[in-house]
Amino acid sequence: MERTELEMNPRQLKTFLAVARHCNFTRAASEANLAQSSLSDQMQALEEELGVQLFERSRQGVTLTPAGDTLRAYAEEILALNDDARTATRTAAGLEKQALTIGTLETIAVEKLAPFLSRFRRVHADIALTLKVAGSGELQGRLRDGSIDIAFTFDRGEQDERFATRLVSQEPLMLIGGRNSTATPPESLADLSRLPFIATEPGCVYRRLFDTAFAEVGIAAPAIVTQADSIQTIIRLVASGAGYGLVPRLAVTPAVERGDVLELPWPGDTPTASLILIWRRRRVQPPALSMLLSAAVEELRPVKPADARLRRAG
Repeated sequence: MERTELEMNPRQLKTFLAVARHCNFTRAASEANLAQSSLSDQMQALEEELGVQLFERSRQGVTLTPAGDTLRAYAEEILALNDDARTATRTAAGLEKQALTIGTLETIAVEKLAPFLSRFRRVHADIALTLKVAGSGELQGRLRDGSIDIAFTFDRGEQDERFATRLVSQEPLMLIGGRNSTATPPESLADLSRLPFIATEPGCVYRRLFDTAFAEVGIAAPAIVTQADSIQTIIRLVASGAGYGLVPRLAVTPAVERGDVLELPWPGDTPTASLILIWRRRRVQPPALSMLLSAAVEELRPVKPADARLRRAG
C-alpha cells in the first residue's frame, strides 16, 4: 500500500491548537478569526489526512483523544521551530535584530534579574530583551507555545523531555514571623509543625517548596491558617501577626532589613529551593540564547568565600 504524504500547514496547526486550548469550536473560531463552519472543515480535513480521530465531541464541547493529545505536542514544536527558522533567517540577513523573550516569577524578576539583565544588556546591546512575569504553571505553557524563549523559575520537580534545564543556584528558604510575635522561637522540627503558617495555594511552586521542606525532614506539615496569592502577600500577612511563613530568602531580605518581619532560626539544615533555567530543546540554538545561558550561570551562581576574597582584592 502506497504511503500518503501528509500536508499539514502552520495555519491548520494553529487552528488545531486553538481548539485544544478552548475545548470549544466557537471560541476557537473566534480566536482564529474563522467562521465556525470553516474551522470545522479544517479539523475534519486534518482528521481525514491523518486517518485518526483527534477530538471527542459532546454537548459540553470537545476534548482531545490520545491521538489528538500526541499531535498537540508535535504541533507546538513544529510551530515553534517554524518561528525560530523565520527569525533566524531574517536576523542573518540583517532584517531583524536578535531578540529574547524571558519569562520569570515576580520575586526572581525583582531580586535577581533586574541587575543581571541590566549588565547583560550593556555587554550585548544588539540583543533586544522582553521580560514577561507570570506564575510557574503559565511559564511552562508559554515555553510550550513558544511565546517565551527561556524561563527563570524554581524547580517544580516535573520532567518534560521537550525542555532542557540548568541549575543556577540553591536559594535558601527563610522562616519568618511578625516583629511583635511573642511566641518562643521553635527549638525543634516538631515545634514547627505546631505553628500556624501562611502559604500559597496547592499547585503553586512556592507551595511545593513549602511542602517539600517539611517532607524532606520527615515531619508533618503544619496547619495552613491562610492561603495567599503571592509571596509578597505572605510577607505582609506575617508582618501583621497572622502567622508564620517559609519563603525564599531573596524575596524577604528587604522586609527583614526594614524590620517588618523577623528571621527565625530553622532547627536543622536550612531548606533550599533550586533556581533553574528552562528552555525548549532545539536542534539549532539561537546565538542570543546561548549567550544568555552562559552569562546567567556565571553571574547568578552564589558567591563562594574564595570568590568574595578575590573580588575584594581586585
